[in-house]
Amino acid sequence: MSEQPRTRQELYDRLRQSSKQEFILEEMIRLGFWATAEQIAIDPTDEMRRLGEITRELQQLRQENARLGNEKKLRQELLKQRLAESKRKQQETKERRERERIEKAQKWQEQKQTGISYLGAEVSGGLNNTESNAERLSNYGLPRLENAGQIAAAMGISVGQLRFLAFSRKTSTICHYIRFTIPKKTGGSRSISAPMPKLKESQKWILVNILNKLELHEAAHGFRRDRSIVSNALPHVKQDVIINFDLKDFFPSISYRRVKGLFQSLGYSEAAATIFGLLCTELEVEAVELDGKTYYVANSDRHLPQGSPASPAITNLLCRRLDRRLTLMAENLGFTYTRYADDLTFSATGSNLRHICNVLKRTEDIVNHEDLTINQQKTRIIRKSRQQEVTGVVVNSHPNIARETLKRFRATLYQIEKDGLEGKHWGNTTDVMAAIQGYANFVKMVNPAKGAEFIAQVERIKHKYP
Repeated sequence: MSEQPRTRQELYDRLRQSSKQEFILEEMIRLGFWATAEQIAIDPTDEMRRLGEITRELQQLRQENARLGNEKKLRQELLKQRLAESKRKQQETKERRERERIEKAQKWQEQKQTGISYLGAEVSGGLNNTESNAERLSNYGLPRLENAGQIAAAMGISVGQLRFLAFSRKTSTICHYIRFTIPKKTGGSRSISAPMPKLKESQKWILVNILNKLELHEAAHGFRRDRSIVSNALPHVKQDVIINFDLKDFFPSISYRRVKGLFQSLGYSEAAATIFGLLCTELEVEAVELDGKTYYVANSDRHLPQGSPASPAITNLLCRRLDRRLTLMAENLGFTYTRYADDLTFSATGSNLRHICNVLKRTEDIVNHEDLTINQQKTRIIRKSRQQEVTGVVVNSHPNIARETLKRFRATLYQIEKDGLEGKHWGNTTDVMAAIQGYANFVKMVNPAKGAEFIAQVERIKHKYP
């Protein structure tokens, strides 16, 4: 028999631990209002006790269910925490990557302002090599420029402008050259590629600050200070035979790789040599119209343009070995050799004429070995019985202009002075006054006495027909 609850809380606990009926039954038995199970044969209290046991089992099940519910809730809370942590980490990763992207973009912008890492396909491989040969540059008296930033600063332009001028594209909407043709004195036409102003300025800078500081071979007379077609002709005056060679496609045959190699041989880093080489060479392009827009499509490899202020000096430097070899060969055979751009001239007198065939053969071999080609159609052998010309100057007895040409020029000046400029022409230009002024100066350079007469006559014409 159970004890009487001493407090209300104990009463509540007893009620929670059993059913209400079971509690009432126990109290009735304790108080004597109900007989115990031993006293009753058929005890209806079993059902109440059984109900109490079931109630207790239900209570245990409820507690277990509550505990399990709490675990599920804990799992859900844990899952929420993990999900929140995952989202936080994802956000941190996103923010970190965004910072890295911004930093990378900033570094790239900074690098674009100070350096160049790409200038087009097949030409950008050495732009990261900025190590120069300081000793060699110093020996040549050349400015030490190792990277794009230094080159741009020296030229007085931005790195972006330098990249724009040097970038090599097979297809582009921009062309840095104006292309046209001019007639040759000997017939045919010559293709000229005139650089646009900004590119021309950079090429002039290279010419003045680098190319003009280097020594050339004495045999070279073209595009040199204090040298001219007259100085090129003088060594061949009064010779028994003159041999003239012409180099075929002279400027186009000088490739970008050779130009880049020239700058590297001077001591410049590969990065600097690449930039200089790209600034001084061009791609032959064809204009194509598509959807109302003009595209310039390359149809050749990069080469020296005829029209760039730097091209003649580059050819003179690249031909130094050619000039040495031809000079040595000519001296061994008793000949004199000079070169004016793509015109090679040999001359000799007396018994040395027996070596003419050797000169022809060896010159061709040496020229081919230097990756150049002789234009066979323009090779001439002129003996003293005929009018001998070297780069347009007659050299039979003394430097002079061809008699027929002087006769025509004198007649032209007479007609202009008499009747005026209208309907008259000289050379291949529409500016007649500039043409006759220039040719008079040319005559004076070759034959000062005759040239002075022509210049005086041109001055009279200028005053008469201002």
